[in-house]
Amino acid sequence: MKVDVLLGLQWGDEGKGKVVDVLTPGYDLITRFQGGPNAGHTLEFEGKKFVLRSIPSGIFQGDKINVIGNGVVLDPALFKAEVDALEISGHPLTERLKISKKAHLILPTHRLLDAAYESAKGAGKIGTTGKGIGPTYTDKVSRNGVRVGDILYNFEEKYNAAISRHKEILKQYDFEYDLASLEKDWFEGIECIKRFDLIDSEHYVNDAIKSGKKVLAEGAQGTMLDIDFGSYPFVTSSNTICAGACTGLGVAPGNIGEVYGIFKAYCTRVGSGPFPTELFDETGDEMRNKGFEYGSVTGRPRRCGWIDLVALKYAVMINGVTQLIMMKSDVMDTFETINACVAYKINGVETEQFPFDLNDGAEPVYVELEGWKTDMTKIQSEDEFNEEFNAYLNFLEEELEVPIKIVSVGPDREQTIIRYTE
Repeated sequence: MKVDVLLGLQWGDEGKGKVVDVLTPGYDLITRFQGGPNAGHTLEFEGKKFVLRSIPSGIFQGDKINVIGNGVVLDPALFKAEVDALEISGHPLTERLKISKKAHLILPTHRLLDAAYESAKGAGKIGTTGKGIGPTYTDKVSRNGVRVGDILYNFEEKYNAAISRHKEILKQYDFEYDLASLEKDWFEGIECIKRFDLIDSEHYVNDAIKSGKKVLAEGAQGTMLDIDFGSYPFVTSSNTICAGACTGLGVAPGNIGEVYGIFKAYCTRVGSGPFPTELFDETGDEMRNKGFEYGSVTGRPRRCGWIDLVALKYAVMINGVTQLIMMKSDVMDTFETINACVAYKINGVETEQFPFDLNDGAEPVYVELEGWKTDMTKIQSEDEFNEEFNAYLNFLEEELEVPIKIVSVGPDREQTIIRYTE
């Protein structure tokens, strides 16, 4: 048995949480392989709405085991808040969730460093969520990190050494802070983590594969925010692509099976950074309002624009996508015409390749398609798709050379159309 990977193909916020929840009944084990609490996966079902930051989106299916992998960075305070909210709703997490000992901890001072670094950038701010993700991954790479497993082994010494090092760095910035107030919630979070099964996740996941269990790996953020292949430097601090599932779980490349690539029928982005198809007019406002495009964790309004097939083709290539999933089709219901970017014009030269530096400016080259002008939220099967919507799907499949297997027509798990069923 192999590990199937589900990840975003744009700048995040594609709707991964809903799709993981929909697919979970077909799997035995759901895993998160990278990212931290800066990523919020929103799920809606039975009239309720849930936002997951660090816990895998398969947690609501009672007979499934969920694993936070080694590639994730975990904030104990935010993790406890997430656990408390879910347990109040009646979901017993301790029997469903396991945490990798090799996952790195976001320390209170990592959040302070994040704020100090961002403030020092001035007009060149990246637009981080301020959750300490970047500084935590920095410590990980520089071999100064504190891991979940360290809770069990000489923890106080390792924690104090890291905090002292961070305090020395903070002295370089004109930045006031109250560490004691942050530490109270943080150490309560550490006690919460101790309630869970802390595992050697690489052994656990590989044993599951060998025993024939079906494993789904859930990514955070999106391909265009990947530290290596995204729109650098306006990216996150981890590998959000399919290869990140190998390093974030300890899984060999040969054990990767299906790669589900998720994208919206349009495009959004949060924070700073280039966005070639961004709209600054009423059309962009309409997308934002109809799609409720506001960060599930930060509440920040998302920038909106037409679908970018140059970036999508690049993401499909980088990830080896085998199946596509299109989200938020219903947001585009009212448009007479829909534009799709099929090339960039950079310094007067047209190209279909994603450039080394998107920050140099890329003018989108569009093709115009007819809108479907129908209420997609009421549709219950592929047979009900009208001619214009089918034309849009066929156009995308021809451009991306990968089949669109799932279409989402609303936020609820029931508003999901699976295509090409046999």
